[in-house]
Amino acid sequence: MQILRHRIKWLRMIPLSFLICLLPPCIVGCIDDEQYPDSPQGNFEALWKIIDEHYCFFDYKQHEYGLDWLEVYNKYNVRAREGVNKQQLFEILTDMLAELRDGHVNLYSAFDNGRYWRWHEDYPTNFSDTLLRRYLGTDYRIAGALRYRILDDNIGYVYYNSFSSGIGESNLDEVFKYLAFCNGLILDIRGNGGGALTNAEKLAARFCQEKTLIGYIQHKTGKRHNEFSPMEPQYIEPSSRLRWHKGVALLTNREVFSAANDFVKIMKCFPQVKIVGDRTGGGSGLPFTNTLPNGWTVRFSACPTYDRDKQQIEFGIAPDYAVGLSNEDFIRGKDSIIEFARELLVE
Repeated sequence: MQILRHRIKWLRMIPLSFLICLLPPCIVGCIDDEQYPDSPQGNFEALWKIIDEHYCFFDYKQHEYGLDWLEVYNKYNVRAREGVNKQQLFEILTDMLAELRDGHVNLYSAFDNGRYWRWHEDYPTNFSDTLLRRYLGTDYRIAGALRYRILDDNIGYVYYNSFSSGIGESNLDEVFKYLAFCNGLILDIRGNGGGALTNAEKLAARFCQEKTLIGYIQHKTGKRHNEFSPMEPQYIEPSSRLRWHKGVALLTNREVFSAANDFVKIMKCFPQVKIVGDRTGGGSGLPFTNTLPNGWTVRFSACPTYDRDKQQIEFGIAPDYAVGLSNEDFIRGKDSIIEFARELLVE
């Protein structure tokens, strides 16, 4: 079991393009079993089949909002008729994929990227660049992708806007040494749409004091919607370098997605951490890709992950304290969520 955990961690660290090459033929070469023509109908059939056989959230989303993938086929099949041009076909296929309500599902062509962003576009941002500049000032410090300073009530503040931007262990050492005498720490990841899980885990390990169960993962084992491996536990080990032991307020909003959503899942496992702000945007399925007959690429969720209670986090993680950014505070130049976190940390 320990060997399998190491393999899973290693797989999550390497590029998707290389990872796909390592998958069994049943995952990667799925449409080779039946060749489809490069026509509107052929591309539609190929895309529907790829998702039907390898997407990982059908049962969950059928339960949550009644998703019926066969009904989706019937709805969009009549639109993908011969004679539609490539822009029209792209719109049809993107609309079909949007039925999955999954920000990890995308269709890529040379002229556009099909995406589903309603997981954050339909909600308040609860974040302001203008207010961020007021709290950071002009003399904030920069360590890798982290911006940080000490607020006037001796609370440390760290902003990390994307796990696609790297951080080194030496960067983290410098940040925690500088903030060591603060009474608490605000870690702001609002607007962080994800990136590299390795960066998320590297940062989370600085708040971990002992080996901790953080969740579970499954893998598709067959083409039917409910064919998965048993849940495999995921653990995180404490960093061997400087770690933070005091109180932490982790700030979130709806734009926290994918690897950032996973980071929140991990941080909720540590007793000194409280989540403040809005529900995260979700995105818990590790994505893979495949190619249609016309060369367009589809990305889709293939491996579901869960929290430590074996609960789905695909549609986000609720905060411990739900706080929104009020118009009154904004006018006064105050960030309601940061101010709430400051009060929480000095209690």
